[in-house]
Amino acid sequence: MKVIVFLLLCLSGLQVLAQSYPSKPVRMIVPYPPGGGNDTLGRLFAAKLGERMGQPFVVENRPGAGTMIGTEAAAKSAPDGYTILLSSIATHALAPNLYARVAYDPVKDFAPITLLGIAPTVLVVTPDLPAKNVQDLIGLAKAKPGQYAYASGGNGTPPHINAEVFKAVAGVDLLHVAYKGGGPALVDLIAGRVHVMLDTAASAMPHVRAGKLRALALSAPKRSAEYPELMTFAEAGLPQYDTNAWYSMHAPAGTPSEIVRRLNGELVAILRDADVLGRFKQLSTDPVGNSPEEFAAFVRAELEKYARVIKAAGIKLD
Repeated sequence: MKVIVFLLLCLSGLQVLAQSYPSKPVRMIVPYPPGGGNDTLGRLFAAKLGERMGQPFVVENRPGAGTMIGTEAAAKSAPDGYTILLSSIATHALAPNLYARVAYDPVKDFAPITLLGIAPTVLVVTPDLPAKNVQDLIGLAKAKPGQYAYASGGNGTPPHINAEVFKAVAGVDLLHVAYKGGGPALVDLIAGRVHVMLDTAASAMPHVRAGKLRALALSAPKRSAEYPELMTFAEAGLPQYDTNAWYSMHAPAGTPSEIVRRLNGELVAILRDADVLGRFKQLSTDPVGNSPEEFAAFVRAELEKYARVIKAAGIKLD
């Protein structure tokens, strides 16, 4: 009887905790500099969470070391619900597989909250390149191995990994040119100094619409309603190509499950908000909003997937 009473008291205490949370401002660590796409999304969700939960959610930008500075800070924060992390493919699938020294475990050190959205990858080329489709590009690259260059925002960034996967799947040799950020990479791509980039549709498609780049394929299970003329990689003859960026939310490991559930419920509701859906549409991002358990399984699968990809490509960063 005493055990039952104790368990009931514990359950009651957790329910009270969830109902009273948050009682002070919550810090949202964004491991990127201000002004980029991740920062924009972080601030959007921070504002919406604050509106719904009655306390400010304050964005703290902690960029550097391939997102590892901010991610480590989140991992080592008190697991009390007052620090959360705007996580991503970079923090939880790429960096842990790319770097020899990572000061956090992407699974053991975090409590998954939810997957916010998935941003499809688009293959774009300069308009002067005589490639009207993916097979044209493959033919050009095979005719002149190492002669055509692809741009990325730096070693280990999603466009770098995306292109390495494309090289492996298509059986081509492309030269990697790494820039200090996605902006400079796109500038040189538009100028024709490099030839190819595999970036998020959110970053690349505005330039396609402006006639400055040509899009060849989108990494998605079906054609996009936004770009119905753009074929998928499967339609282009590469059904095995599957790399996409994603955005998510984590808390430090040990955060009370009732708080994680509360945050999950609020974020899933926010993903149905008209403002957020509009912003996701602008960013060519598909909203998700799954359970903590489903998201945990997703992260483990992505970790394993990119471990294989990165090992096969021989990429290692220090």
